[in-house]
Amino acid sequence: MSFRIEPDGVLSIVMFFIAHLGLCAAYIQGGLVKLTDFPGAVAEMAHFRLSPPVLFAVLVIVLELVASAMVLTGFLRWLGALTLAGFTFLSTLIALRFWERPAGEARHAEANAFFEHLGLTGGFLLVAWLDLTRNSSVSL
Repeated sequence: MSFRIEPDGVLSIVMFFIAHLGLCAAYIQGGLVKLTDFPGAVAEMAHFRLSPPVLFAVLVIVLELVASAMVLTGFLRWLGALTLAGFTFLSTLIALRFWERPAGEARHAEANAFFEHLGLTGGFLLVAWLDLTRNSSVSL
């Protein structure tokens, strides 16, 4: 089966924007929360043993907001999406280490969050791939 993905109408453009906004929503919210509560952002970096925590807090805020803006505006969308995919994957490995928790409800919840973040990573990889190949046919 072969098809072309061409966001050529207003409805398609709106749908693509809403889809991209949905993928980026947590990063926009996270970046803004960290920006408005910078001491909390620094404490979060220290909690995950990222040193120096102030530098990591600044880098995460910039990454979340700038990469999200790139995805939403289409300016180097593929690069913004790949950046968010890599960030999501690495931060998931750092923050959601469910395999280290004892069996129980907390482990189950953390495992669910881990695999949801893998889904986000996959979504961003798809956005990057579609942006890079938007003018070519895609075969499934």
